[in-house]
Amino acid sequence: MIGPYVLPDDVFDALAAGAGGRPAVLLLLRARRSRNLLLLRRALDGPCGRAVEPAADLLAGVERVAPGAARSVIDGPAFGTWAARTLRDCPAHHGGGCAGRDLAALAVLAAVRAARPARVTVPVREGRLRLPGLGTVTGLGETPEALVVVEAPAGAEGVPGTSAGSCRVRVLTAAGERVLPRDPSRPGHGWQPVAVLDARHRGLTLRLPLETAAPELPALETASAGPAAWQDLLRQAWELLVDNHPRRAEELATGLNGIVPLPAPARGVASATSRHAFGTVLTSWPADPERLALTLLHEFQHSKLSALTDLVTLYEPGGRPRLYAPWRPDPRPPGGLLQGIYAHLGDLAFWQERSGSRHGPAQADAAWRLARTRAHVERGLTEAASHVRLTALGTRFLERLARTVRDGNRGGTAAGGGSGGERLARAVARVQAGDEAVWRLRWAAADDAATERLAALWRAGRPAGPLPAEDVRAATGAVAGPGPEFGRWAARQRGAERARPAREAADAVLAAPDRAQGWAELASAAAEEDRPGADVLRTRTELVRDLCVRLTARQPATPPGTTPPGPPDPLTLAAWPADPAVGPDPSGGGPAADDAAMPPGTAPPRPPDPLALAAWLAGTAVGTDRSGAGPAADEEEAVQGAPQARGAHPARGPGRVGRGEPPEAGPAPGPPSGDGLAVPAESGSAQAPMEPARSPGPDPAADEGPVAPAPPGPGEGPTAGAELGGGGGPGQKTGVSMSQNARSPLAKTSATG
Repeated sequence: MIGPYVLPDDVFDALAAGAGGRPAVLLLLRARRSRNLLLLRRALDGPCGRAVEPAADLLAGVERVAPGAARSVIDGPAFGTWAARTLRDCPAHHGGGCAGRDLAALAVLAAVRAARPARVTVPVREGRLRLPGLGTVTGLGETPEALVVVEAPAGAEGVPGTSAGSCRVRVLTAAGERVLPRDPSRPGHGWQPVAVLDARHRGLTLRLPLETAAPELPALETASAGPAAWQDLLRQAWELLVDNHPRRAEELATGLNGIVPLPAPARGVASATSRHAFGTVLTSWPADPERLALTLLHEFQHSKLSALTDLVTLYEPGGRPRLYAPWRPDPRPPGGLLQGIYAHLGDLAFWQERSGSRHGPAQADAAWRLARTRAHVERGLTEAASHVRLTALGTRFLERLARTVRDGNRGGTAAGGGSGGERLARAVARVQAGDEAVWRLRWAAADDAATERLAALWRAGRPAGPLPAEDVRAATGAVAGPGPEFGRWAARQRGAERARPAREAADAVLAAPDRAQGWAELASAAAEEDRPGADVLRTRTELVRDLCVRLTARQPATPPGTTPPGPPDPLTLAAWPADPAVGPDPSGGGPAADDAAMPPGTAPPRPPDPLALAAWLAGTAVGTDRSGAGPAADEEEAVQGAPQARGAHPARGPGRVGRGEPPEAGPAPGPPSGDGLAVPAESGSAQAPMEPARSPGPDPAADEGPVAPAPPGPGEGPTAGAELGGGGGPGQKTGVSMSQNARSPLAKTSATG
């Protein structure tokens, strides 16, 4: 019988705060199992049904005699990714390559674990027969499929603890027969087993297969870092987690179900999470226990949020499709931004502890990483609050999350306050401002017609009016970071006392306006000196740059005998946008009060100083439509209107972005509604009728591949983010029927370190 899943208010709030504990993970795990069973039902009812049916029958038989063995497969690393691929983009529903046939390999694992006799046909690809959770049979040649026969001793079926080494597994092809080792964890001729890593500390046990045989997940030979090396590294990482993060270690012991090794990048660590494989961590060789511990914390946050969004809707369509995430080199969809924010809560907890327990250079490094991670989360919260169409539950979720960040900030770091803490905060702010400026130059573009209109207004000496809409381009293919030049500059900022003077940076930009590094230094310097227009230089860098280039290109030559105009008065420029009665000196670099007042034959102003241009744009920027919808309907009325206050920073409270105001408590969330919407529970049998979920339809964000890792700047940890689907409607007790949730996109989470 299908029953409901209800997500209680306190569990929702605990998950929103970043943790949740073992009970929350168990609830998410059961809900994900129910979802996987519904996907299986859809596969059986769809065009792949005939290919799926034999393996589904075997799973149902296993479930009757050994429910735990069936559940372990349905909850495992490969089942969800198999179901998603079969339903979404099976390449040949009615041909020999139908993805539905891959369920047979998972059914073999269930039969072996239950010691149940079975005969099932499994696809062979490139001469390899992959049996997830068991291993890979190699050297099978060109045969397209093999018959796998599981033989068990009499009386062993369904008896707990008797399956290990009790089954005889035979693989039959047209070329002959292979018999797997009695103990499938031991290598043999043409047999590469899936190693099982085991770590125990203070009563908590973590058992994870080093999964190299799942056909739906990346496969990698582990010769460079074999099972023994992974075992030793996991043991040390587990001790670190249990000793310093016991509650999160309980979550990991409950929900983690496998590690998939990835190829190592040129630098750093690559890690990712599949939205459809709850509890599975994809990672390259982490090299040290601390990095592995951090990766497990970070990636499991992704799994929790993916499972949570099976039950609740956090955002709706209609916001900006591509957003800035400071931990990524590429634009992110709204769900990817939320995923990154949530995953970095794991990093925040990790570096909070490390910064308080280390000493000397190691402590300084941890303090830097903590400050950088906190700045990333705070900036991500600002972006989400401004540009994501959050539901009531989504707003509540981010408020709880922001409270966690504020509470950690009030707790302080081992760096302490005083001059040392201030220097650290300034260094982080410099790097973050420069990084955002470079990102905008790479991905954002202002509308040409709107930019030309602004150029005409500047030349006419009129206010800028609302800022034009922006267009953030979509990333295609592998995306690298901003490059080694920025990496070297960012590394220098960590030890710098102050930024490069803004005046000097502005002159450098005028000399080379196409050099992104110069704009990064200008944005950082303007923010540190609190220059008018500093926010515009950081958040609309492409607009300031395009205007500078456009105005310079159309600057006529100075007539012979005419004295070139002098530099603008910065005090006048700063006051002029706020007070229409004050106009800049017509001989300076800013707009004149009235073009007609300029004497005939007088040379027009020289190309604008980018600092003055940013201040001019900022004069009405606070009154513009920050969602990018474009100018107001009545431009003149918008220009004359009073400036509007900026939106509150969700982590720091009201204030301007990037200024580091002291944290303030946000508004108290409204009372939750008492609605409890049903979520189907798992059925008693894999073969039992289940309510089919609606087809999610094409998923524009599905199968995003990992981004090419950028050279890590100071404090970079593993990063991840992904499009996620929401489901259901607002209300807590929170929950939604699985069929309702299926209307939302189902996408893969992917990331790199």
